[in-house]
Amino acid sequence: MLDTDFVRSQFPAFAEPSLEGQAFFENAGGSYACQQVIDRLTRFYRERKVQPYGPYEASRLGGAEMDEARRRLAALLGVETDELSFGPSTTQNTYVLAQAFRQFLSPGEAIVVTNQDHEANTGPWRRLADEGIEVREWQVDPETGHLETDDLENLLDEHVRLVCFPHCSNVVGEINPVLKITALCHAAGAFVCVDGVSYAPHGFPNVGEMGPDIYLFSSYKTYGPHQGIMVMRRTLGHLLPNQGHYFNADTLYKRFTPAGPDHAQIAACAGMADYMEALGAHHGVGAGGAHDLMRDHEVRLLQPLLDAVKDRNSVRLIGPSEAGLRAPTVALALNRPAADVAAELAQHGVMCGGGDFYAVRALEAMGVDMDKGVLRLSFVHYTTEAEVTKAIEALDAVL
Repeated sequence: MLDTDFVRSQFPAFAEPSLEGQAFFENAGGSYACQQVIDRLTRFYRERKVQPYGPYEASRLGGAEMDEARRRLAALLGVETDELSFGPSTTQNTYVLAQAFRQFLSPGEAIVVTNQDHEANTGPWRRLADEGIEVREWQVDPETGHLETDDLENLLDEHVRLVCFPHCSNVVGEINPVLKITALCHAAGAFVCVDGVSYAPHGFPNVGEMGPDIYLFSSYKTYGPHQGIMVMRRTLGHLLPNQGHYFNADTLYKRFTPAGPDHAQIAACAGMADYMEALGAHHGVGAGGAHDLMRDHEVRLLQPLLDAVKDRNSVRLIGPSEAGLRAPTVALALNRPAADVAAELAQHGVMCGGGDFYAVRALEAMGVDMDKGVLRLSFVHYTTEAEVTKAIEALDAVL
Protein backbone atom coordinates (compact mmCIF):
# COMPACT_ATOMS: atom_id res chain seq x y z
CA MET A 1 0.00 0.00 0.00
CA LEU A 2 1.24 3.45 -0.86
CA ASP A 3 2.00 5.60 2.18
CA THR A 4 0.12 8.75 1.15
CA ASP A 5 1.18 10.59 4.30
CA PHE A 6 4.80 10.20 3.23
CA VAL A 7 3.96 11.08 -0.38
CA ARG A 8 2.14 14.27 0.53
CA SER A 9 4.94 15.31 2.87
CA GLN A 10 7.13 15.57 -0.24
CA PHE A 11 4.86 18.20 -1.84
CA PRO A 12 4.80 21.70 -0.28
CA ALA A 13 1.38 22.40 -1.82
CA PHE A 14 -0.24 20.16 0.78
CA ALA A 15 1.09 22.37 3.58
CA GLU A 16 0.05 25.59 1.86
CA PRO A 17 -2.73 27.36 3.83
CA SER A 18 -4.28 28.89 0.70
CA LEU A 19 -4.86 25.41 -0.76
CA GLU A 20 -6.16 23.78 2.41
CA GLY A 21 -9.43 21.92 1.97
CA GLN A 22 -9.27 21.93 -1.82
CA ALA A 23 -8.98 18.60 -3.60
CA PHE A 24 -6.89 18.93 -6.77
CA PHE A 25 -8.44 17.07 -9.72
CA GLU A 26 -6.81 18.82 -12.67
CA ASN A 27 -3.50 16.99 -12.55
CA ALA A 28 -3.68 16.15 -16.25
CA GLY A 29 -3.14 19.86 -16.83
CA GLY A 30 -0.10 19.96 -14.54
CA SER A 31 0.86 18.40 -11.23
CA TYR A 32 2.13 19.96 -8.04
CA ALA A 33 5.94 20.20 -7.86
CA CYS A 34 7.77 18.02 -5.37
CA GLN A 35 10.07 19.53 -2.74
CA GLN A 36 13.19 18.08 -4.39
CA VAL A 37 12.52 19.95 -7.62
CA ILE A 38 11.75 23.20 -5.81
CA ASP A 39 14.95 22.90 -3.76
CA ARG A 40 17.11 22.29 -6.84
CA LEU A 41 15.52 25.14 -8.77
CA THR A 42 15.97 27.53 -5.85
CA ARG A 43 19.59 26.48 -5.37
CA PHE A 44 20.38 26.98 -9.04
CA TYR A 45 18.93 30.49 -9.07
CA ARG A 46 20.75 31.39 -5.87
CA GLU A 47 24.12 29.75 -6.49
CA ARG A 48 24.54 28.67 -10.12
CA LYS A 49 22.70 31.25 -12.26
CA VAL A 50 25.63 31.75 -14.62
CA GLN A 51 26.54 30.36 -18.05
CA PRO A 52 27.22 26.65 -17.37
CA TYR A 53 30.23 24.52 -18.31
CA GLY A 54 32.76 27.29 -17.64
CA PRO A 55 36.10 26.95 -15.77
CA TYR A 56 34.90 28.58 -12.53
CA GLU A 57 33.12 26.73 -9.76
CA ALA A 58 29.59 28.13 -10.00
CA SER A 59 29.59 27.48 -13.75
CA ARG A 60 31.07 24.01 -13.41
CA LEU A 61 28.48 23.02 -10.81
CA GLY A 62 25.64 24.38 -12.94
CA GLY A 63 26.70 22.28 -15.91
CA ALA A 64 27.20 19.24 -13.70
CA GLU A 65 23.65 19.55 -12.38
CA MET A 66 22.26 19.75 -15.92
CA ASP A 67 24.23 16.66 -16.90
CA GLU A 68 23.02 14.89 -13.76
CA ALA A 69 19.40 15.52 -14.68
CA ARG A 70 19.85 14.05 -18.15
CA ARG A 71 21.81 11.04 -16.88
CA ARG A 72 19.43 10.11 -14.06
CA LEU A 73 16.20 10.62 -16.00
CA ALA A 74 17.57 8.59 -18.91
CA ALA A 75 18.38 5.76 -16.49
CA LEU A 76 14.88 5.99 -15.02
CA LEU A 77 13.42 5.63 -18.53
CA GLY A 78 15.74 2.80 -19.51
CA VAL A 79 17.58 4.64 -22.31
CA GLU A 80 21.08 5.95 -22.95
CA THR A 81 22.01 9.35 -21.54
CA ASP A 82 22.47 11.05 -24.91
CA GLU A 83 19.08 9.76 -26.08
CA LEU A 84 17.28 12.14 -23.71
CA SER A 85 16.92 15.85 -24.43
CA PHE A 86 15.02 18.83 -23.04
CA GLY A 87 12.99 21.45 -24.85
CA PRO A 88 10.58 24.29 -24.01
CA SER A 89 7.52 22.03 -24.19
CA THR A 90 6.30 18.79 -25.73
CA THR A 91 4.36 20.78 -28.33
CA GLN A 92 7.54 22.59 -29.36
CA ASN A 93 9.58 19.37 -29.37
CA THR A 94 7.01 17.71 -31.64
CA TYR A 95 6.99 20.68 -34.00
CA VAL A 96 10.78 20.50 -34.36
CA LEU A 97 10.59 16.77 -35.01
CA ALA A 98 7.98 17.32 -37.69
CA GLN A 99 10.36 19.73 -39.44
CA ALA A 100 13.07 17.08 -39.37
CA PHE A 101 10.72 14.51 -40.89
CA ARG A 102 9.61 17.06 -43.48
CA GLN A 103 13.20 17.03 -44.76
CA PHE A 104 13.61 13.29 -44.27
CA LEU A 105 10.50 11.99 -46.04
CA SER A 106 9.75 12.06 -49.76
CA PRO A 107 6.45 12.84 -51.50
CA GLY A 108 4.40 9.67 -51.74
CA GLU A 109 5.64 8.30 -48.43
CA ALA A 110 3.11 8.10 -45.61
CA ILE A 111 2.69 8.69 -41.89
CA VAL A 112 -0.07 7.48 -39.57
CA VAL A 113 -1.64 9.68 -36.91
CA THR A 114 -4.64 9.12 -34.66
CA ASN A 115 -7.68 11.18 -33.80
CA GLN A 116 -7.30 10.09 -30.16
CA ASP A 117 -4.34 12.40 -29.56
CA HIS A 118 -3.90 15.75 -27.91
CA GLU A 119 -3.35 18.19 -30.78
CA ALA A 120 0.38 18.45 -29.96
CA ASN A 121 1.04 14.95 -31.35
CA THR A 122 -1.22 15.12 -34.36
CA GLY A 123 -1.38 18.70 -35.68
CA PRO A 124 2.34 19.13 -36.57
CA TRP A 125 2.41 15.76 -38.32
CA ARG A 126 -0.75 16.44 -40.32
CA ARG A 127 0.85 19.58 -41.76
CA LEU A 128 3.31 17.36 -43.62
CA ALA A 129 0.50 16.76 -46.11
CA ASP A 130 1.40 20.22 -47.49
CA GLU A 131 4.74 18.71 -48.53
CA GLY A 132 3.18 15.81 -50.43
CA ILE A 133 3.41 13.32 -47.55
CA GLU A 134 0.34 11.10 -47.27
CA VAL A 135 -1.33 11.34 -43.87
CA ARG A 136 -3.40 8.34 -42.79
CA GLU A 137 -5.68 8.51 -39.77
CA TRP A 138 -6.00 5.67 -37.29
CA GLN A 139 -9.49 6.36 -36.01
CA VAL A 140 -11.05 5.72 -32.63
CA ASP A 141 -14.23 3.73 -32.13
CA PRO A 142 -16.87 6.50 -31.97
CA GLU A 143 -18.63 4.85 -29.03
CA THR A 144 -15.70 3.90 -26.81
CA GLY A 145 -12.77 6.01 -28.00
CA HIS A 146 -10.72 2.80 -28.32
CA LEU A 147 -7.94 2.38 -30.88
CA GLU A 148 -8.14 -1.10 -32.43
CA THR A 149 -4.79 -2.55 -33.55
CA ASP A 150 -6.48 -4.43 -36.41
CA ASP A 151 -7.42 -1.04 -37.87
CA LEU A 152 -3.78 0.03 -37.68
CA GLU A 153 -2.65 -3.10 -39.50
CA ASN A 154 -4.94 -2.15 -42.37
CA LEU A 155 -3.16 1.20 -42.64
CA LEU A 156 0.38 -0.18 -42.65
CA ASP A 157 2.22 -0.92 -45.87
CA GLU A 158 5.64 -0.31 -47.43
CA HIS A 159 4.91 3.42 -47.83
CA VAL A 160 4.41 4.15 -44.11
CA ARG A 161 7.54 5.55 -42.49
CA LEU A 162 6.19 6.86 -39.17
CA VAL A 163 3.32 6.03 -36.79
CA CYS A 164 2.34 8.55 -34.09
CA PHE A 165 -0.01 7.67 -31.23
CA PRO A 166 -0.54 8.41 -27.52
CA HIS A 167 0.44 6.14 -24.65
CA CYS A 168 -2.95 7.21 -23.37
CA SER A 169 -5.32 9.98 -24.38
CA ASN A 170 -5.89 12.99 -22.14
CA VAL A 171 -9.67 12.51 -22.46
CA VAL A 172 -10.22 8.82 -23.28
CA GLY A 173 -7.76 7.69 -20.63
CA GLU A 174 -7.34 4.16 -21.99
CA ILE A 175 -3.73 2.92 -21.84
CA ASN A 176 -2.64 1.81 -25.29
CA PRO A 177 -0.37 -1.27 -25.61
CA VAL A 178 2.81 0.54 -26.66
CA LEU A 179 4.97 -2.59 -26.83
CA LYS A 180 2.51 -4.41 -29.09
CA ILE A 181 1.88 -1.43 -31.36
CA THR A 182 5.58 -0.62 -31.63
CA ALA A 183 6.43 -4.20 -32.61
CA LEU A 184 3.69 -4.12 -35.23
CA CYS A 185 4.98 -0.87 -36.72
CA HIS A 186 8.62 -1.92 -36.69
CA ALA A 187 7.73 -5.15 -38.46
CA ALA A 188 6.14 -3.03 -41.18
CA GLY A 189 9.28 -0.89 -41.46
CA ALA A 190 7.88 2.21 -39.74
CA PHE A 191 9.34 4.32 -36.97
CA VAL A 192 7.21 5.04 -33.88
CA CYS A 193 6.54 8.29 -32.00
CA VAL A 194 4.64 7.98 -28.70
CA ASP A 195 3.09 10.90 -26.84
CA GLY A 196 3.51 9.95 -23.19
CA VAL A 197 2.32 13.25 -21.68
CA SER A 198 -0.85 11.75 -20.22
CA TYR A 199 0.79 8.52 -19.04
CA ALA A 200 4.13 9.54 -17.48
CA PRO A 201 2.57 11.28 -14.44
CA HIS A 202 1.24 7.89 -13.37
CA GLY A 203 4.64 6.19 -13.36
CA PHE A 204 7.74 6.80 -15.45
CA PRO A 205 7.68 4.09 -18.15
CA ASN A 206 10.62 1.93 -19.23
CA VAL A 207 10.89 3.34 -22.73
CA GLY A 208 13.85 1.12 -23.53
CA GLU A 209 11.80 -2.02 -22.94
CA MET A 210 8.75 -0.75 -24.84
CA GLY A 211 10.88 0.09 -27.86
CA PRO A 212 9.46 3.26 -29.50
CA ASP A 213 11.90 5.40 -31.45
CA ILE A 214 10.57 8.63 -29.93
CA TYR A 215 8.85 9.14 -26.57
CA LEU A 216 7.70 12.55 -25.38
CA PHE A 217 6.29 13.91 -22.13
CA SER A 218 6.14 17.10 -20.06
CA SER A 219 8.01 17.43 -16.77
CA TYR A 220 5.49 19.91 -15.35
CA LYS A 221 3.04 17.03 -15.30
CA THR A 222 5.55 14.70 -13.63
CA TYR A 223 6.09 16.90 -10.52
CA GLY A 224 8.80 19.05 -12.11
CA PRO A 225 9.40 22.37 -13.89
CA HIS A 226 7.93 23.44 -17.23
CA GLN A 227 10.05 21.50 -19.71
CA GLY A 228 9.38 19.05 -22.52
CA ILE A 229 11.36 15.81 -22.25
CA MET A 230 12.10 13.81 -25.36
CA VAL A 231 13.64 10.40 -25.86
CA MET A 232 15.13 10.02 -29.32
CA ARG A 233 16.77 6.66 -29.95
CA ARG A 234 20.18 6.83 -31.61
CA THR A 235 19.36 4.96 -34.80
CA LEU A 236 16.64 7.40 -35.82
CA GLY A 237 18.31 10.42 -34.25
CA HIS A 238 21.33 10.18 -36.54
CA LEU A 239 19.20 9.48 -39.61
CA LEU A 240 17.06 12.60 -39.28
CA PRO A 241 18.47 15.95 -40.42
CA ASN A 242 19.98 18.08 -37.66
CA GLN A 243 17.65 20.87 -36.48
CA GLY A 244 20.10 22.56 -34.13
CA HIS A 245 23.19 24.66 -34.72
CA TYR A 246 25.40 23.02 -37.35
CA PHE A 247 28.35 22.79 -34.96
CA ASN A 248 26.23 20.76 -32.50
CA ALA A 249 25.21 18.17 -35.07
CA ASP A 250 27.47 15.48 -33.61
CA THR A 251 25.74 15.64 -30.19
CA LEU A 252 22.52 13.65 -30.28
CA TYR A 253 20.74 15.47 -27.46
CA LYS A 254 21.37 18.83 -29.19
CA ARG A 255 20.22 17.85 -32.68
CA PHE A 256 16.50 18.49 -32.07
CA THR A 257 16.57 21.35 -29.56
CA PRO A 258 17.41 24.48 -31.57
CA ALA A 259 16.27 26.81 -28.78
CA GLY A 260 18.70 27.67 -26.01
CA PRO A 261 18.11 25.39 -23.01
CA ASP A 262 16.64 26.66 -19.76
CA HIS A 263 19.62 25.82 -17.56
CA ALA A 264 17.86 26.15 -14.21
CA GLN A 265 14.80 24.10 -15.16
CA ILE A 266 16.89 21.33 -16.69
CA ALA A 267 18.99 21.12 -13.54
CA ALA A 268 15.83 21.07 -11.41
CA CYS A 269 14.54 18.05 -13.35
CA ALA A 270 17.01 15.91 -11.40
CA GLY A 271 14.66 16.51 -8.47
CA MET A 272 12.13 14.21 -10.14
CA ALA A 273 14.66 11.40 -9.96
CA ASP A 274 15.39 12.35 -6.34
CA TYR A 275 11.69 12.00 -5.56
CA MET A 276 11.30 8.66 -7.32
CA GLU A 277 14.29 7.31 -5.40
CA ALA A 278 12.90 8.60 -2.10
CA LEU A 279 9.49 7.10 -2.86
CA GLY A 280 11.00 3.74 -3.75
CA ALA A 281 13.36 3.72 -0.77
CA HIS A 282 10.57 4.55 1.70
CA HIS A 283 8.56 1.59 0.45
CA GLY A 284 11.54 -0.74 0.06
CA VAL A 285 11.11 -1.22 -3.68
CA GLY A 286 13.74 1.06 -5.22
CA ALA A 287 13.12 3.77 -7.81
CA GLY A 288 12.15 1.18 -10.41
CA GLY A 289 9.37 -0.14 -8.20
CA ALA A 290 7.76 3.27 -7.74
CA HIS A 291 5.83 2.89 -11.02
CA ASP A 292 3.80 -0.07 -9.78
CA LEU A 293 3.23 1.53 -6.36
CA MET A 294 1.77 4.58 -8.02
CA ARG A 295 -0.37 2.67 -10.49
CA ASP A 296 -1.77 0.27 -7.88
CA HIS A 297 -2.81 3.16 -5.66
CA GLU A 298 -4.43 5.02 -8.54
CA VAL A 299 -6.36 1.99 -9.77
CA ARG A 300 -7.70 1.32 -6.29
CA LEU A 301 -8.96 4.91 -5.94
CA LEU A 302 -10.19 5.22 -9.51
CA GLN A 303 -12.70 2.37 -9.59
CA PRO A 304 -15.16 3.93 -7.09
CA LEU A 305 -15.17 7.16 -9.12
CA LEU A 306 -15.86 5.27 -12.34
CA ASP A 307 -18.62 3.27 -10.64
CA ALA A 308 -20.20 6.48 -9.39
CA VAL A 309 -20.51 8.04 -12.85
CA LYS A 310 -20.78 5.24 -15.40
CA ASP A 311 -24.52 4.55 -14.94
CA ARG A 312 -25.80 8.11 -14.51
CA ASN A 313 -28.41 8.98 -17.14
CA SER A 314 -27.16 12.54 -17.50
CA VAL A 315 -23.48 11.56 -17.78
CA ARG A 316 -21.49 9.86 -20.52
CA LEU A 317 -18.21 8.42 -19.32
CA ILE A 318 -15.56 8.73 -22.02
CA GLY A 319 -13.34 5.63 -22.22
CA PRO A 320 -13.26 2.37 -20.23
CA SER A 321 -15.19 1.89 -17.00
CA GLU A 322 -12.57 -0.57 -15.67
CA ALA A 323 -9.83 1.20 -13.71
CA GLY A 324 -7.08 -1.24 -14.63
CA LEU A 325 -7.41 -0.32 -18.31
CA ARG A 326 -6.92 3.39 -17.96
CA ALA A 327 -5.20 6.30 -16.30
CA PRO A 328 -7.13 8.23 -13.63
CA THR A 329 -8.07 10.91 -16.14
CA VAL A 330 -11.87 10.85 -16.27
CA ALA A 331 -13.73 12.87 -18.90
CA LEU A 332 -17.51 13.20 -18.64
CA ALA A 333 -19.88 14.49 -21.33
CA LEU A 334 -22.82 16.22 -19.64
CA ASN A 335 -26.12 17.76 -20.68
CA ARG A 336 -24.86 21.27 -19.90
CA PRO A 337 -21.58 23.18 -20.37
CA ALA A 338 -18.82 21.37 -18.52
CA ALA A 339 -17.02 24.60 -17.63
CA ASP A 340 -20.10 25.71 -15.68
CA VAL A 341 -20.14 22.43 -13.76
CA ALA A 342 -16.43 22.78 -12.98
CA ALA A 343 -17.14 26.23 -11.55
CA GLU A 344 -19.85 24.75 -9.32
CA LEU A 345 -17.54 21.96 -8.16
CA ALA A 346 -14.99 24.58 -7.16
CA GLN A 347 -17.54 25.85 -4.65
CA HIS A 348 -17.43 22.39 -3.09
CA GLY A 349 -13.63 22.42 -2.83
CA VAL A 350 -12.99 20.29 -5.92
CA MET A 351 -10.54 21.78 -8.43
CA CYS A 352 -11.11 20.47 -11.97
CA GLY A 353 -11.78 21.79 -15.46
CA GLY A 354 -14.22 21.78 -18.34
CA GLY A 355 -13.60 22.21 -22.07
CA ASP A 356 -11.91 20.36 -24.94
CA PHE A 357 -8.40 20.03 -23.42
CA TYR A 358 -6.83 20.28 -26.89
CA ALA A 359 -8.38 16.92 -27.79
CA VAL A 360 -10.95 18.36 -30.19
CA ARG A 361 -10.52 15.64 -32.82
CA ALA A 362 -11.10 12.85 -30.31
CA LEU A 363 -14.18 14.45 -28.77
CA GLU A 364 -15.69 15.31 -32.14
CA ALA A 365 -15.08 11.74 -33.35
CA MET A 366 -17.08 10.49 -30.36
CA GLY A 367 -19.95 12.88 -31.03
CA VAL A 368 -19.41 15.14 -28.01
CA ASP A 369 -21.20 18.48 -28.22
CA MET A 370 -18.26 20.87 -28.42
CA ASP A 371 -20.35 23.76 -27.12
CA LYS A 372 -20.55 21.82 -23.86
CA GLY A 373 -17.20 20.05 -23.92
CA VAL A 374 -16.34 17.56 -21.19
CA LEU A 375 -15.79 17.77 -17.46
CA ARG A 376 -12.39 16.30 -16.60
CA LEU A 377 -11.36 15.01 -13.19
CA SER A 378 -7.79 13.79 -13.14
CA PHE A 379 -5.65 12.70 -10.24
CA VAL A 380 -2.28 11.11 -9.48
CA HIS A 381 -0.74 9.05 -6.72
CA TYR A 382 -0.69 11.85 -4.13
CA THR A 383 -4.51 11.95 -4.20
CA THR A 384 -6.18 10.33 -1.19
CA GLU A 385 -9.21 8.12 -0.82
CA ALA A 386 -10.89 10.90 1.16
CA GLU A 387 -10.39 13.33 -1.72
CA VAL A 388 -11.95 10.91 -4.21
CA THR A 389 -14.91 10.50 -1.85
CA LYS A 390 -15.17 14.27 -1.65
CA ALA A 391 -15.21 14.52 -5.45
CA ILE A 392 -17.94 11.88 -5.73
CA GLU A 393 -20.08 13.64 -3.14
CA ALA A 394 -19.56 16.98 -4.88
CA LEU A 395 -20.62 15.43 -8.18
CA ASP A 396 -23.76 14.09 -6.48
CA ALA A 397 -24.58 17.55 -5.23
CA VAL A 398 -23.91 19.34 -8.53
CA LEU A 399 -25.31 16.82 -11.00
